Amino acid sequence: MNRIREIIVLQLLLLLHFNMPAQLLLPKIIGNNMVLQRSAPVTVWGYAKAGDAIAVGFNHQEKKTRTGSDGNWKVILDAMPASAIPGKMVIRSVNDSIILENILVGEVWLCSGQSNMEYTMRKNSKVTVPAGEDWPVNELETAHNKNIRIFLVDRKRMKPDSLHSGWDIAEDSALRSFSAAGYFFAKKMYRELQVPIGVIASSVPGSRIEPWMPEEAFTALPFFNNQTDSTHAIEGEPGKFYQTMIAPLAPFSIKGFLWYQGESNCFLNERLQYTYKMQALINQWRKLWGNSLLPFYYVQIAPFAYSKSKGKIAYTEESLPEFWEVQELALKIPYTAMVATTDLNFDLDNLHPHFKWEIGRRLALCALANDYGRKDIVPMGPLYQQMEVQGNRISIDFTYAGSGLMSNDGQALKGFTISGADGKFVPAKAIIKQNRVEVSADGIGHPVAVRFGWNEAGHPNLYNKEGLPALPFRTDNPLVKQFK
Repeated sequence: MNRIREIIVLQLLLLLHFNMPAQLLLPKIIGNNMVLQRSAPVTVWGYAKAGDAIAVGFNHQEKKTRTGSDGNWKVILDAMPASAIPGKMVIRSVNDSIILENILVGEVWLCSGQSNMEYTMRKNSKVTVPAGEDWPVNELETAHNKNIRIFLVDRKRMKPDSLHSGWDIAEDSALRSFSAAGYFFAKKMYRELQVPIGVIASSVPGSRIEPWMPEEAFTALPFFNNQTDSTHAIEGEPGKFYQTMIAPLAPFSIKGFLWYQGESNCFLNERLQYTYKMQALINQWRKLWGNSLLPFYYVQIAPFAYSKSKGKIAYTEESLPEFWEVQELALKIPYTAMVATTDLNFDLDNLHPHFKWEIGRRLALCALANDYGRKDIVPMGPLYQQMEVQGNRISIDFTYAGSGLMSNDGQALKGFTISGADGKFVPAKAIIKQNRVEVSADGIGHPVAVRFGWNEAGHPNLYNKEGLPALPFRTDNPLVKQFK
């Protein structure tokens, strides 16, 4: 008898389940405390019973639609100006409603990568400050700006929840677990723009670039269509993090992307293929958001003693500069910029240096100069443009020279080498002359090529007067014509 009663109860429960209207659901990224992108259409989407009427109200707008046969629905709010006044969004279906509170309108950026982007504010607070330095390691104690909001992607917790949680004010426990580079980017952006800033952080320590895009991102490029060797092979678990940590965020309206990754691929001794992988990633993310103009700003991986690493791959002191070179090649992709880090690690045994506050600031400079009309800001340090042989010396031109080139420590320029036709590079004398750098060396009467910062342990001192270091380069780069 008890068994029969259990079966009847189960049948009733199943009957109730299948006759209940489908619940109104929202993706995790849409919730309380969020920041919506200003001056752009804003997509709001979710799930409900097939055929249900849906209405979304926010900021004196109401948009209506009806769910499809699969229960999906989407509306697009008209572009709105920035607003630091907390707003309320009301979403209604036939039998359900959701009210989201404390919503602002401002600038939204997505930051991603591996451990140096994941590096948390908690770790930042544990940095030892040398005497005489004023490093922002106490930021957790002072960060209480209600206009900076953060969303930390946890791939195990991206399903809808009834609390509509995920977005937080950048303070206290939420900030402790958040990307330090992402937070300091937001802080600088708010200081300059005085509008709400939202930052989404989606990073995995130790991750290669491949898991951050699906396999079709690779096959869309001819470079990966001929997989006859390891250089052109598609490896590294494509799509593993893309499907759970990037795709669920779209089409949430954002301004652009911030990327700090590459160490794992550098350890694999990758070169030109990494540039193409960056192109595949950038193309895919822009395609996912339906906007080929979204800016993509990325960070040069930090100085590290790769040459001391043990394993099957033999590294040299030039392995890292060669990887920096293929990172720099990605600047050929439109709407990109690269943050230099050659001055941000003085312990080459530490793969995760601090100074994330400066990484965030420099990323903000890229955005402010390129996307917000700040003509007074130079986005990058000096970037090699071209060379000219002048007798026994070579003259180097740079873009992003800003208001002028300089030695940041007042000493003679260092880190330059020069070679003749024999290809043997020797230390060179370099001087700044009329906003160019002239390079020469005794015994080199007919110079052919110049290299700068071409050593993992080098800390060159060529900067622009805006305080940004020059990117390492070699004028004899064999790859520059191979990436188009």
